[in-house]
Amino acid sequence: MGLDNAGKTTILKKLASEDVTHITPTQGFNIKSVMADDVRLNVWDIGGQRKIRPYWKNYFDNTDVLIYVIDSSDRKRFDETAMVDLLTSAKASEIAGGLQLVKIRDRSWQIQACSALSGEGIKDGMEWISKNIKNDGIIKQGQTSE
Repeated sequence: MGLDNAGKTTILKKLASEDVTHITPTQGFNIKSVMADDVRLNVWDIGGQRKIRPYWKNYFDNTDVLIYVIDSSDRKRFDETAMVDLLTSAKASEIAGGLQLVKIRDRSWQIQACSALSGEGIKDGMEWISKNIKNDGIIKQGQTSE
């Protein structure tokens, strides 16, 4: 999930080992089944256009993991993500503090820096998800990856 043109589809295609040279905006959603370690994940890539955002809440039922993708290089759209001041800092720990993620105690969360284009950091994020699914959510609450 994330704003349009944030890199959601590119990340999903990278996870599925597909070509990422020609990406078109997602109208509605894409679904792919990918492996993270030895865990099979059904991943939904939901379009981020303004007209689709009101429907995001319809995808939350029976969701085990939510990945929110932010393009930190697209500074002019920070207002839309409601994180203008936070995202100007490159440190995940500052973003977590500013968003008050540290107050979330009933579920695990992580900020994972990555590049949709190069793929750097994507595997690390998926390994974190896989580990938490395997551990049935029993981990230290709240982590950041700088």
